[in-house]
Formats: sequence, structure tokens, C-alpha cells
Amino acid sequence: MLSPTTLARSSLEEMLESLRLRDNSDWPKDLPPALPSRPPSRARIRSGRWSAQPNFNTDSNSESGGEGQRKENELRVKRNPFWNKKRRKDVNVDSPYNVVAVEGIEGEERVEETGVLEGSDNIGYFIEKKLRVWCRQSNGVWVSGTIHSTSGEESFVSLANGNVVKVSTCHLFPANPEILDGVDDLMHLSYLNEPTVFHNLKYRYSRDMIYSKAGPILIAVNPFKDVQINGKDIVTAYKQKATDKPHVFAIAENAYNEMMNDGVNQSLMISGESGAGKTETAKFAVQYLAALGGGNVGIECQILQTSCLLEAFGNSKTSMNDNSSRFGKLIEIHFTAAGKICGSKIRTFLLEKSRVVQLANGERSYHIFYQLCAGAPQALRERLNLKMANEYNYLAQSDCLVINGVDDAQRFLKFMETLDIFQISKGEQDQAFAMLAAVLWLGNISFHAIDYENHVEASNDEALINAARLIGCEPHELKEALSARRIQTEEGNIVEKFTMQQAIDARDALAKFIYASLFDWLVEQINNLLEVGKQHTGWSISILDIYGFESIKKNSFEQFCINYANERLQQHFNRHIFKLEQEEYELDGIDGVKVDFADNQECLDLFEKKPIGLLSLLDEDLHSPDANDATLANKLKQNLNGMACFKGDKGRVFGVRHFAGEVLYDTNDFLKKNQDSLNPELIELLSSCNGQLPQLFAIKMLNQTLEPATSLDSPNQSVSAKFKGKLFKLMQRLEKTKPHFICCIKPNRKQLPGMYEEDLVSQQLRCSGVLEAVRMSRSGYPTRMTHQEFADRYGFLLLETNESQDPLSISVAVLKQFNMLPGMYQIGYTKLYLRIGLIGVLEDRRKQVLQTGKYTDEANKGSTLLTAIIGLQSVIRGCLVRKHFSNSHKLIPLRSKQKLVRENSEANDIPNEQSSAMAELQRRVVDAEASLGQKQQENATLQEQLQQYEAKMKKMDEQLQQSEAKMKKTEEQLQQSEAKMKKTEEMLRKQTAPLQASLAAAKKSEGSAMAEVGGRENGVSSLVKEFEQQKQSFEDGINKTTQPASNMNSYEELRKLKRRFRAWKKDYKVRLKETKAIVRKHRHQDSDKTQKKWWPNRGKVLQNCGKSPS
Repeated sequence: MLSPTTLARSSLEEMLESLRLRDNSDWPKDLPPALPSRPPSRARIRSGRWSAQPNFNTDSNSESGGEGQRKENELRVKRNPFWNKKRRKDVNVDSPYNVVAVEGIEGEERVEETGVLEGSDNIGYFIEKKLRVWCRQSNGVWVSGTIHSTSGEESFVSLANGNVVKVSTCHLFPANPEILDGVDDLMHLSYLNEPTVFHNLKYRYSRDMIYSKAGPILIAVNPFKDVQINGKDIVTAYKQKATDKPHVFAIAENAYNEMMNDGVNQSLMISGESGAGKTETAKFAVQYLAALGGGNVGIECQILQTSCLLEAFGNSKTSMNDNSSRFGKLIEIHFTAAGKICGSKIRTFLLEKSRVVQLANGERSYHIFYQLCAGAPQALRERLNLKMANEYNYLAQSDCLVINGVDDAQRFLKFMETLDIFQISKGEQDQAFAMLAAVLWLGNISFHAIDYENHVEASNDEALINAARLIGCEPHELKEALSARRIQTEEGNIVEKFTMQQAIDARDALAKFIYASLFDWLVEQINNLLEVGKQHTGWSISILDIYGFESIKKNSFEQFCINYANERLQQHFNRHIFKLEQEEYELDGIDGVKVDFADNQECLDLFEKKPIGLLSLLDEDLHSPDANDATLANKLKQNLNGMACFKGDKGRVFGVRHFAGEVLYDTNDFLKKNQDSLNPELIELLSSCNGQLPQLFAIKMLNQTLEPATSLDSPNQSVSAKFKGKLFKLMQRLEKTKPHFICCIKPNRKQLPGMYEEDLVSQQLRCSGVLEAVRMSRSGYPTRMTHQEFADRYGFLLLETNESQDPLSISVAVLKQFNMLPGMYQIGYTKLYLRIGLIGVLEDRRKQVLQTGKYTDEANKGSTLLTAIIGLQSVIRGCLVRKHFSNSHKLIPLRSKQKLVRENSEANDIPNEQSSAMAELQRRVVDAEASLGQKQQENATLQEQLQQYEAKMKKMDEQLQQSEAKMKKTEEQLQQSEAKMKKTEEMLRKQTAPLQASLAAAKKSEGSAMAEVGGRENGVSSLVKEFEQQKQSFEDGINKTTQPASNMNSYEELRKLKRRFRAWKKDYKVRLKETKAIVRKHRHQDSDKTQKKWWPNRGKVLQNCGKSPS
């Protein structure tokens, strides 16, 4: 049992004050200073001004109200209103995940970063006693030493190497005793300040102890090497509870236990900069959960292997990390009621598509391209006409093709094995590799000018031929789609040739679309195999592995979105670690610890505020025809210069002050990347390809066009709007779970083992809020339970019990019975708040009682079960006595003569009968106790099964409703398809009518020319006959596809008929043109007249033929 005095420690300032009082008083010198105990909370009436639980709104297009917004702004208070004891009336404290952002308050004072975590103004005591302290050298490195002397505001510190340095007294910090070096939990440090934290982490890092606790947070320092602390033996040790050292396994174990005990979904929030080791940490967490929930060997193996596929398609080498995740993912692992894994689902966010076509110097594209080029077997290379990576423009542009220590060929072999594990067929694998090779060949397609207006067309070279073959279309079709586009006008379609830049953009857009669609297809295949089974209970543990905060030499749209996401995640961390903690204290009448922290709400307002915010202004410029990257930068500076977190810079550059530091963004390509559009001609090309995957990608895109404009899947939505909507849905999902935080630290910028850069670590710890969280946890009450929960769990331990007592009285009585000091707990209106370690004492006593099967002497009298047993004994005794009395009464008339003797004899036998009755009674009482305990266990089991059945029935009802909704939607889509088919039939008939009339005119004019044409007299007749046949054929095909009894593939049949009509029309036009030339050659005097009668009609026909059926 931990000492109450140790647990009651409040802050460094109070400790130092007690030390000073000890020296100035008669306190015995050999005793430690007394630590102040926290008084119990005052009995205050609960405020009714607190608003209800916030509702989340994920509509990305919601608008802020006018008058209501103005009042809301007027009622806003300064940042961190939770630190004030009195809350202003009607303060808006809704969840931050409402779309409508609130304007910041002018004149707000920004929370400044400080290195002092606990009062440094008491350093005078250490100076007076010349104790060991920390001081910062001129190079920024912290060193420890002993105070040699002082002079005014300066002190002379003697370092370990014998040197004496002069340091300002205000820059000195107390040092911990050497016995505390390397403690595994920062809360155990006597003095908590920046240098002591950095020294402790560095001490452990140098000894390959990369995990440390910081209150509720696990700190994981990236070792940049294999430290052999995640093997099967380590997994077994944590499963068997043979060790309790800080580890990601311990966090996963805790989340699993809380899910099973409380029935609440859990989440592991892994944060950190790029290169801090988030992806590896997530894999270790999945590894341990798979070991805990093992039962289905196949599915747990598949969950572990998902990282191989996702890293190949979603990770790449950047300037900050050799295996950087360029997308975010949320891995949901679902469990049965017995705690076994029953399925999983992966959700992905914002794949960095621009990396496919554009790379910075020294970086690589996605790993799969290099693995395919290096490791593809010979047969596959021949089918794809595959070359080495340096021969593809998309890969060779960055002059970085390999990663030191990584064998891409070996990785590709493992990738192929993983595809087999996920039961992806050989045919599907070949199609996926064909799409990858097609993307590489698209990058090699070149363009050349065709006129003096800088119009271009694709060159008929090897790249064009290979790309078209791999996609499944003809080279000339791909060439036309990349060289021009059709524009709809009132007079018909106009073909517009591309300039060089437009053609390059169209080619790159097609490459990005194919790769992003292939990535989504792969994730869908994984989810289909890991689909949650029928044993799903709704219990899950989610692991969030999302891109870390980034600040590189040139930050573009991708870094803009990534850092915005990290701002939201930091807000989630602040809410759960600081804001919600402080709110709960104040709402429940607890005098909580006031901890200041750097709130990032202003930065979020800068991004999300409407109508003047970064995201709103960015989307607004998409609809402006004159907007470009330069005008966007100027617009941002004009509208946002007054906001505290915004900084205008020269040219196209603007700055944002993020929670992790200031980042400068270049607006170059911001608008193009935010729109990310694909020409309709390219979608139409993919839909007509022979390959299954291109058609699937095109159909998915076409289906999205049918979505409402406000839908996140609608192509009309910008990339930033889609990303914001998905981010809000992610935060909404995380808010429904209990979070466990893991903070990954990047120890050095060079990604080398054994190197520890204090300034880099210092910045990460400050920005992540770890240091403030430690102080709050150490000074606060991390364990809390409602009065009812506490009474139900520990009430039976009372020595004396009164059934009329309320849960609050029982809770207080339990704490007093175990002599808990007032500073170790506080009593709120609804909950009990306990210091660290106190709940362990109660759990040990409770466990001892339950395991022994009998109660200790202290608990026997207060047991509710004992009360029931005593009542049962009384009833049984009464029955036995009444039975005995009745038998005695019947014996009196039969032996009246010996009444006196009998009475004397019975009087003598009563003690013997009572003795035997008591033995029987005791036996029955023991049986009754056992039966009562068994019935209670059976009752608990039945209650649990009943709850599970109710949950399953509720889920079945929801699934039934969803199925009915899907059926209704399918019926509506079928009706829409039938309407489209009828419309297409009418359009086709209208288009063929002018052509038929033109042919009749041609036949009429044929008479005068046939005598001269001679053997060619059958030319026009054959064309007319062919036209009639094809017309009848197309009409029959249309009627067949529009029949009510046709199946769901009628739309696909109509599309094939459309392609066949186009091919015939093109060929027919050529032959008609040749016939026209022959007729004109033999007509001299009447040629002009014939041309006026016939060819104007022909122009209308060709114009109408250009309108293909929709």
C-alpha cells in the first residue's frame, strides 16, 4: 500500500515551502518535510447553467447564423475559461466538432510557452543550501552542477567536469536525486521541470528503454534501430502480467481490459511528427491485440499482414522519414463477447495523390512502384513491358531511386505472398499490376505542337502504345482524350485542343485518378476479407495512425491539409486531458488543479471560420474564373491579416502559427490540387476500356456524380471540403470512445540511433502537452467513480451497514473505514475522486475477499449476503420449532396415564432433540448458502446474456432498416436508368432521321450521275441498304434493352450498343465521303446546284451525328 503522504503531494512549490519552514522551525532535521494535504471540497449547490451534451454536425456546408452567431461571439470569454471558478452565463462550450467556427476575441492574451512547470521562484532555498541544480549553457544544452556561489541575480555553478559557469539565477532549476535517474514514470520525479524531464528521457533512451509514462500518456522515443522489446516473449510477459513496465503492450492491455469490463469502445491515439515512429507503434499495438483476442488464427494473421499492403501503396521516402505514411488510417478491431477478434475494418483519409506525378528532390514516390520494377518476375515483366525505375519519368525526376538498407525486390516477394493471404486472385493481381505499369507509362507520354497556337497532341510512341494496351483501349482513343476535350454549347459539341500545360495536367490527372482508385480498391478488398462476423457485439478498439505534423522547405497544399488535421487531433487531446478534466472538476464541485496550456482554438478558427477562413476562401476561389495562385495569396492576406495565427509574407507565401510552430505555405498549385478534377472524356475512355478495373473506377466516379452536391462523395466538392468532412466524421467517431494517448518522439533529425537532440525533443514535448498532463495527473484525481458504482463495488466491505443508507453515505463510510486521509480523495456531487494508488488498495481488499470465499472479521458483520443467511436461519428454526410443537401435542391423548412421566421425559429429551435439530439446521444453512451463491451467479449470467440478446436484436433491426433503405434506393436507381434508356432511344431516333433524309436526297440526285459513273451505280444504293439494316439493328437493340423484364445489366448493354453505333457511324461517314467525291467528279455543270441542295443537309446530319447518346 502506497503511503498516503506520498499520494497527497500537490506541487513543487508546496514542497519547497515546507522545506523552508523546516529549516526555520524546530522540525526534527532527520524527518522529511510535511506535505500539505488537500482539503475536501466545499459543499456547493450544483450550477444549472451548464449546457447539454453537444451534438455533432458533420454537414460540411452548414452556414453560421447571423444574429445567433453575433450573440454567440458577444458571449465568448477568453481562452481557457475552465480555469476560472465562476463561469460566465450562457457560454458556448459545445464540442469543437461543430462546423460553425466562432470568431476569436480581440485582445486575447496568448499563452506563452515556458520551461517552468513548477514554481521556480523558490530556487532561493537551493541557492542557500548549495544543492544540485540544472542550468542551460549558451549552446542550449542543459547541464547539472552544484551552486558554488551567488552574486546578486547571478550564480556560479560548478559543473561535473570541474568548470564553473556564470548563470542567471532565474535560469536555474532544481535537480532530482540521482536515485531517481531513469524512473519509468515522470510522475515519480520529485522536481518536475524541463531539464529533469529531458534528462530522464535521455537517460532511458541511452539504455534502449524507449518507453516512459507521463501520467496518462505513454511516451515512445524512436530508437531508429531494433531494440528487441516487442518479441513473443515480451507479449507473453504482459499477457501473464509478469511485468508492468511502460510499453505499448501495456496500453493495449489496459484498453482491452476496460473494453471487456466496462463495455465501452476504446481508441489508441498515436501522435507525433513525421519520423517519430507512429506506424511501427501502431503495428505493435495491433500485434498485441491480435495475441489477446486470438481464437481465429486466420483473421488475426490477416490483420497483422495489412500493414505490408498498406505501406507498399501508401508510404514513401520523404526528406523527414524513409517510410513516411502519406495517408491516414483508422484500424477498427472488433471483438466478441468472449473477447475474441471477430473482424476488422480500415478507414483511410487523404492519400497524397500528387506524389504519383510530382516529387521533391531526394524523395521517392510510393514504395510499390520501385518494388514492382525491381522484383517483378520475368513473365510479369514481359506482359507489362516493364523497365527499370530510372527509365520512368515519374520516378526518375527526384534522383532518388533506392533507400539505404532496403531491398525492394525482396519486399515485392513479400507483397505477393501477402496478396495470396488476402485471397486476391491471380487475375485480379495481374490487373492491379497492369494499372501500376500503366501509371508509369503515362508519365512517359510526350506531346508535340501541331499549329502556331501552341496546341499539342500526344506522340505516337512506345509510352502511348503501352499505356493504352495496359488500360485496355486503343492508342488513338487515348491520344484523343489526352489532346482535346469537348465543350457543350447550344449549337452542339465543340472540340477544343489542349495547350502543352493543359495536356500535361490531363495526363497527370488520369495517372493520379487510376492510382488513387487502385488504392481504394485494395482497401476495399482487405475490408471484405476482414468483415465483421455474426458474433459482432459492437465492442471495438480503434488505432489511429495518421500523418504527423510537417514543416519542410516548401510546404504546399498537402502539408496544409496534414497540419490542419493535426490541429484537430491536438484539440481532441486537449479536450480529454485538460479541458474535460477541468470541466468535470468544476461541474462536480471539486477544487481541481488549475493547469494552463496552449489552446489551439484560435488556429482552428483561422482554418474553419465562415465566411472568412482559410478553407472557405480557398473554396470560394474555385468558382472564380479569374482566380489563380497569386490572387489567392493576396486574398488571404487581405482578409486574414488581423487574425493572431495568420502571417502574411512576400509573394505567394503566407504563414500559420500552428500548435507545433510556425509554417510558411506556398500557394503554388493550391487551386489545382484543391479542385483535382478529371475531364469527362477520360472518364468515358475508362468506361469503354476492356479491363475490369478501369471500368470499375469509371462506374464509381459516374455514380458519385449522381450524389447530391453537398455529399462528401460528390465530385463537385473540393478536396479540402471532402477532407474536412471526413476529419469531422473521424473526430465524431473518436468522441464515442475512451482514448488512450501515445506520444511518439523523434530524437534527432538525421534518423540515426543513439543521437538525442534536446532542442528537438523539447519542442515536441511542449507542443504535445505532455508536461502539463503530467502535472495535472500528479496533482489531480485520475480515478473517479459514481457514488452508486463505488457503493455497489465496495459497499460489502463495511463493518457495519445500514440498508437505508444512500450510496454517498456508503462511499464515505468505506473510505473512513480504511482510514483514507482527506487529501487522498474528494467527494463530488455525483462522483468520488481518488488519488493515484488508492483504488489499488480497495481492489486488493475486494479481490482478497472474493478469492478466499469467506469474509474477514472486519467485513463479516456488514455483508448483505450474511444478512440474507441470518434471515434464512430464522425461518428454518421457526419451522422446526412449530413442527416439534405439533408432534408433541398429538402424543398427549394417547398416553394420558403417563402424562407426568412423559412430560418429564420430554423435558429431559428436549436438549437432545434441539442439539440434533441444530446440526441439521447448520447443514441446511450451508447448503442454502451454496445454493444462494450459485443462484446469484446464474442470475448474473442470465442478465448478461439478456443484454447481449437485446443488443443483437437492436442491431438486427438496424440492419433490416438499412436493407429496406438500400432496396428503396435501388428501385429509384432502376427507374432512373429506365428513364435514361427511353431518352436515349428518342435521341438516337432523332439523330438517324436527318441522316435518312440526307440519303434520300442523295438517292434522288443519283439519276443524272449514274449514266456517267457506269460500274459504280450501285454505290449509293448499297449505302442506303446498309443504313436501313443498321437502323433496324440499332432500334431492335434499344427496344431489347428498354424492355421492363430486362435485367440490371441493361445499362451496360446500352453502353456497348452506343460504342458500336459510334464505330459504325465513323466508318459510314468515311465511305459516304468517298461516294460524294466520285459523284462530284463526273458532275460538271450541275455540281454547284447539287452541292447546294445536298451538302447543307449533310452538314446538319454530321452535326447531329456528333451528338452521341448520353
